[in-house]
Amino acid sequence: MRPLNPIDMAFLGLESRHQPMHVGGLLLFTLPPEAGPNYVWDIVQDMRQSRVMPITPFNQVLRRHVFWEEDQEFDIDQHFRHISLPQPGRIRELLTYVSQEHSALLDRAKPLWECHVIEGIEGNRVAMYFKIHHALVDGIAGMRILRRAMSTRSDERVSLPFWAIGAKKKPRTPRPQQPAASKLEQLTWPLTNLPAVGRELTRSFSERRHDRDYVRITQAPMCILNQSVSASRRFAAQSYALPRLRNIARKMNMTINDIILAMCSGALRAYLLHQCALPRKPLIAVVPVSLRQDDSESGNSISMVLANLATHKADPRQRLEMIHRSMQNAKARFSRMSPDQIMLYSGLVYTLPGLNLVSGILPKIQAFNIVISNVPGPQEPLYWNGMKLDAMYPVSIVMDGQAMNITLTSYLDKLEVGIIACRKALPRIQSLLSLLEDEIQTLEAIADDYVAEQAREASQTADMT
Repeated sequence: MRPLNPIDMAFLGLESRHQPMHVGGLLLFTLPPEAGPNYVWDIVQDMRQSRVMPITPFNQVLRRHVFWEEDQEFDIDQHFRHISLPQPGRIRELLTYVSQEHSALLDRAKPLWECHVIEGIEGNRVAMYFKIHHALVDGIAGMRILRRAMSTRSDERVSLPFWAIGAKKKPRTPRPQQPAASKLEQLTWPLTNLPAVGRELTRSFSERRHDRDYVRITQAPMCILNQSVSASRRFAAQSYALPRLRNIARKMNMTINDIILAMCSGALRAYLLHQCALPRKPLIAVVPVSLRQDDSESGNSISMVLANLATHKADPRQRLEMIHRSMQNAKARFSRMSPDQIMLYSGLVYTLPGLNLVSGILPKIQAFNIVISNVPGPQEPLYWNGMKLDAMYPVSIVMDGQAMNITLTSYLDKLEVGIIACRKALPRIQSLLSLLEDEIQTLEAIADDYVAEQAREASQTADMT
């Protein structure tokens, strides 16, 4: 048996009927030209009839709410489904199906995952929708699982179902043998790291008084994004050209994450203005940060930073600059700590908001308004049994007080965006897809103006000398 870590237990503890805590992905494939009418059927039957047992995390079942152990009664029919959409099989119907399935809880008496292979999609395409409990994997681990299930060759056939494909073993290099950490050391690591974390907490409390870019856990305003949620979900997805965002980042001398946050900020501002619900104070986003330092594909190793989205600013350039400074401030803080110290620091800083998220006893405390997560994805074309992977859209979590989530990942030269929201709390979230495109165009214009401005200043300096 393997004990759950505190983050895994938190994801399980937060779950309720109206608040499922699983994450997922929607993958779109194009059938190869030679595919016959039974092409997908044959692949599905091979997977279903495989006698190979699943591996971690797909064989892990919850015991006594504190341990994972191998499931001795595994039944693939409880996890693997094959369906066809009704004609005409538009993307609209596909997203509706994913919205409905993502609303349903996973059965805790079984390993906490499901896979749906979906045929009948227009354009000679096939989809795979996958969901797995967040207590089993984080975003980086999920991406590694996806990557190992795919091939970089169109002519390669996968002989095993993805839930039975182990991680490729890397050649080992001899290392000096280190004594194994004792159980006492494992239990006392918080005490070991507490002095460094205490120094950083003291520094943070000092910074918050005079640093305008420091984001406090109490400064997020209340807005319609922070309602209680129902069990109904609405999922929207779109792809955007990643080179456009990289070009903006290069011209503005910022990171791609800064540009992504600015793009989301502008779209959210426009959406809330359309709903007559834009707060006077800026929205605060929580941005997950991976602390994973190994090749593992289970459990969670993440922390988070708070980013000021500057939605109170009408000027998009001012918004972008404020977002950039806010993220630089958080990165500087984390750069002074080790991963263990970051985990402890985050646990101490976010204890009160976390308890409030669970209990709701302090409704006036709003630590953040929305989760915006960016998970790096594969940079080479991928195939699954000869079918080319065209798009991969992340599907995440919403919960009470956090009625919308925006998760992004990269694939080839595209940014894949998945927006999930409570269907009853937030109307017309699909409008955000066009608003995101509008904001990219705005940022492109800003970047061009900035380059021209820099060129003029350089020319004036040259003339003066």
